[in-house]
Amino acid sequence: MGPQSSDALERVAHYSLMHALRGRRSRRFGRGMRIDAGPLADASRHPPQPLSEAEEAVLAFAACGITGYDLADLSYGPGQGGSMLAGLLGRTIASPDSVNAVSLVVTNDDATYLLKRPVDFPPTEIPDLIRLSREGRLLELYRRSRVKIADGRCAPPVEPGYNFNINKWSLYARGGTYFIPIESMTGAYLNVLLEVFDPTMGLFGIDERNFFRPAGIGKFAKSKGGTLDDDLSGGRVFTVQAIEMALAESVAVEQGMLLQNLGLMTQAMGLGGFSNYARHEYSWFEALGFRMGQLPGSRYVGAPRVLSFILGLLGRDQPYPSPLGLERDGEVWLKPYCPPTYPSMKAAVEAFVAYKFGPQGVYRDKQAATDWKHPDAVRAQIAPPSQSAIDATIAYGEYLYNRYGRFPVYSAPFRTVIGYQATHVDVEFYDRFYRPEALTETQRQHQALWHA
Repeated sequence: MGPQSSDALERVAHYSLMHALRGRRSRRFGRGMRIDAGPLADASRHPPQPLSEAEEAVLAFAACGITGYDLADLSYGPGQGGSMLAGLLGRTIASPDSVNAVSLVVTNDDATYLLKRPVDFPPTEIPDLIRLSREGRLLELYRRSRVKIADGRCAPPVEPGYNFNINKWSLYARGGTYFIPIESMTGAYLNVLLEVFDPTMGLFGIDERNFFRPAGIGKFAKSKGGTLDDDLSGGRVFTVQAIEMALAESVAVEQGMLLQNLGLMTQAMGLGGFSNYARHEYSWFEALGFRMGQLPGSRYVGAPRVLSFILGLLGRDQPYPSPLGLERDGEVWLKPYCPPTYPSMKAAVEAFVAYKFGPQGVYRDKQAATDWKHPDAVRAQIAPPSQSAIDATIAYGEYLYNRYGRFPVYSAPFRTVIGYQATHVDVEFYDRFYRPEALTETQRQHQALWHA
């Protein structure tokens, strides 16, 4: 960062949280934008003004920058659930079980980037990244954390079916930087299953779409000599829909924290910005160049094979696009723990267990630093999932994938919900139509501090 942006960053570092909370607003009208009709019709007299790389770096750090090590201050005794944590690195946002299920894509007029998650870095790089974070060297941290996935801006259409009319005039505006969080569902799902199928929890899963029959785990039921409590009156039975809705809500909370941080940092910097609808099954993934699959509609609903065959002959088995992963130049940056990335759900479950407890896993890699004073001694006492929990997770996952053609069932392996657009505020628009308090001094001083 140059001298001017360094001074601006110093001001941001001392901007109080209380001021950010009070001043945070959605400010949509940026330089270069126009509203064609209605009582606020106006056209900016300024050209579009892209965010600088330094400005994007500060926002990216606020959104999900790596900050240090998880304390992981849990009970790791038998049946205490401590090993449910799936990571030992902290970001500026909390993550259920430290799975870090949310990735962030940053797109502007020049390029589109994916920001690496903690798991995407070699353990030996992490201490240096934490040092950059603590020293406030956010531009260097940003450059080291991003992967270019496309030239120019990537974005889906804004027409109805993809978005709401309320956003048509403003989305993907020239000069703006758009942040789209991507939720990765499969790792978080497997992590939960390995815990709920542990004998000390012993939950039993049933499929409401298949007459409430066991979801592939009948042989693990207590009534058949297993460890999972299939007594409906015992409160330990869940449906596929219930567990997947809970999972989606938990991951969405992680995304919500990311968006709140963007809003607060936008205020602290004196930029404009707003959260907006981005929930579409596949349009963002097509725009970003994900590898896509086609799931027949009959497979999605678990229709009998005879009916699927008939629908196919009639040309009425509508294909359903589904994102399967993000790859560039031979590198796989986002992959789900399910086929076709893995040959089977069994292989996917085993890979996830190895991610946590393999030789280079979260709880076994001696090269990975932590904040524990004696990490080797602590790691040695953290037990992996029981074999019965692993076997039940495999059986459940294979049942869902074989019957419905994907994992999870009610969602694609990746999903989007809300995005965030940041711009340079057109101060004149707000002075023309709003009382003075609509803008704070941070918006009025931004050009002088960051771009004089």
